[in-house]
Amino acid sequence: MLCIYTTVAAQNNSRHQHAEDSTDVFFRHLQLNELTVTGVTGDTKLKHATAPVSIVSPKALRATASTNIIDAIAHQPGVSQLTTGGSISKPIIRGLGYNRVIVMSEGVRQEGQQWGDEHGIEVDGNSVNSIEILKGPASLMYGSDAMAGVVILHQQPTLAEGEMKANVSSEYQTNNGLFHYSLQVAGNQQGFVWDARYSDKMAHAYKNKYDGYVPGSQFRERAGRLMLGVNKAWGHSRLTWSAYHLTPSIIEGERDVVTGDLVCLSVSPTSYSKSLPFQQVKHYKLVWDNSLNLSSGYLKAIIGYQQNSRQEFEECEDEYELFFKLHTLTYDLRYITNEFNGWKLSTGIGGMYQKSGNEGEEYLIPDYRLFDFGLYTTATKTIGEHWTLNGGVRYDHRRLHGYELMEDGEQRFTDFSRHFNGLTGSIGAVFNVNDNLNVKLNVARGFRTPNMSELASNGVHEGSIRYEQGNQQLKAEYSLQADLGVDFTSRYVSAQLALFANRIDNYIFTHRVAEEIEEGYLTYVYTQGDARLLGFEAGVDFHPVHSVHFSNTFSYVDARLTSHHSSLTSENKYLPFTPAPKWSSELKWELSHHSHPTVAHHHTTDAAHRSLLNNLYVAAALDCYLKQSHIYSADDTETETPGYALLSLSAGTDIQLHGKKIAELYVTADNLLDKAYQNHLNRLKYADLNTVTGRRGVYNMGRNITFKVVVPIAL
Repeated sequence: MLCIYTTVAAQNNSRHQHAEDSTDVFFRHLQLNELTVTGVTGDTKLKHATAPVSIVSPKALRATASTNIIDAIAHQPGVSQLTTGGSISKPIIRGLGYNRVIVMSEGVRQEGQQWGDEHGIEVDGNSVNSIEILKGPASLMYGSDAMAGVVILHQQPTLAEGEMKANVSSEYQTNNGLFHYSLQVAGNQQGFVWDARYSDKMAHAYKNKYDGYVPGSQFRERAGRLMLGVNKAWGHSRLTWSAYHLTPSIIEGERDVVTGDLVCLSVSPTSYSKSLPFQQVKHYKLVWDNSLNLSSGYLKAIIGYQQNSRQEFEECEDEYELFFKLHTLTYDLRYITNEFNGWKLSTGIGGMYQKSGNEGEEYLIPDYRLFDFGLYTTATKTIGEHWTLNGGVRYDHRRLHGYELMEDGEQRFTDFSRHFNGLTGSIGAVFNVNDNLNVKLNVARGFRTPNMSELASNGVHEGSIRYEQGNQQLKAEYSLQADLGVDFTSRYVSAQLALFANRIDNYIFTHRVAEEIEEGYLTYVYTQGDARLLGFEAGVDFHPVHSVHFSNTFSYVDARLTSHHSSLTSENKYLPFTPAPKWSSELKWELSHHSHPTVAHHHTTDAAHRSLLNNLYVAAALDCYLKQSHIYSADDTETETPGYALLSLSAGTDIQLHGKKIAELYVTADNLLDKAYQNHLNRLKYADLNTVTGRRGVYNMGRNITFKVVVPIAL
């Protein structure tokens, strides 16, 4: 996994402070390269990692206003989100999403029927301490599905020996009335560690300038987590149980033909009660994480069990029509050596078993079984003070079996089996020119098997308001991606440039067809063709004085088909649903900070004890999304999206008494000018036409002000 640590010993994760929390935010640009991550070849400093990695620190995560955990990282360069209302977001990395992105949580891959457009990530954002984003093929460590990258959600590290702490946080958002609170208590007594958390979140319908309130966008989320374990000199053993319940109403986007207003059939738009239709999502996870320290390295074993159930209620709150239940067992055994003569080696085996069944009266995909395993080995070599080389190979095998289903005397699904084998690998190099400049090059091969939805779906997908048809003849996707990165860091400016070129064989996607299989629903079928993606992320942060930062980032991806079953034209040459080019700019002024170790003279210490506010900052940000005209417009599959800009203001501070922090306060005003806009990856963009205004679909959230407070409690 990718993990942030303040030391090189990744297996000793009993550290109780994250790097940014224990260092001065004024000089974070100088210290970033000293963070240690665990990438595809084990523990290494960030400046030695060949693959591009983005880090969202605990402090930054707490200061971010969001409605779900993926929403919290959508501003990162090269990262976007496919959204359905406020509660559901799917990560998109460099133009690729769905089953091409793996989300890791509690050390195992999150498996929650992520093939669906409106199926989000079933993880409590309050339990996430920090996030790492690996961009590019990561099949070497994670096998099939890690073609676009990996999003690693890290929970709070265990506390140091003898510590006990509690934490209370709460948040309110003005646009959708979102209210949430989270309670946590953790400790470490003589090596026995524990961490317990409960979170609750609710929101009514959101609103914007064009649609008013959007019926069906309300949701309720509840989550719990309990970790028990031991930390000893020999290593650690921990057992973690988590439960996540989400009840999102479904936004259908139906409009009154006379007024053009969105139709609300059951509850008031400012009510927190669910309205028909809605989903009931429940995700349970049990993970046993073990690490054994050896003289030559360490041995790590993780076993996880997940149960995901998804019910759709359309006409009655007590009777579900669609009901998926998915069971997943994952396993991962790996051995990583200590460094010797500049070498570090790792080897492992991992895989999963899945069982999915239909328990409702309507069907979209068949019952199925999945089994896979993968074997891999990696190596890292440090040459002198300037060069780091790494690489590895992996073999994967996956077997899928879909079961026959007869409905009303007709065959709905046929019985079939598919077998896939994949050989992947990567090789990369980093040249640390000096303490300020790094140059990175990485080439990786990715691999992804088609999922059951792509192979065999045949039915109405109520959540996406369309009829879907799979294709049992789909082949596995293979990608070959090259990354070139340059990082420059100095006292007054830091800059990054990451270029990538990606070739994908047998890219799978849906497109609309004219045939209407079921009345009232557009029909989409799965097909595939070869594709290539080119793009870059660029960023520069000016800090002429240590308290002022002016940061700018730009992300761009051009995604095109290079071959298809039909001839390519201007209407079908681009990959559908590619994020629009994005430029983000932020001016941040850090008004007070009293804890830098190099300037902690007696007068600074006295000021720190007298000051009520610490780490006080104010910031203004502008996110500009350019026009997206590179679309798959054949059969009206996709439409152009005009450009727009969103202005936001934010402020935050620590409240302290006698030099001790008693609370953190954050205020954020998003979309300050109340701009009416549709993100290109907003699925609601294709809902009903407003016959009065001529506008199609539902718009994103309008102005939203977020108030957040975090109260740490030492026990």
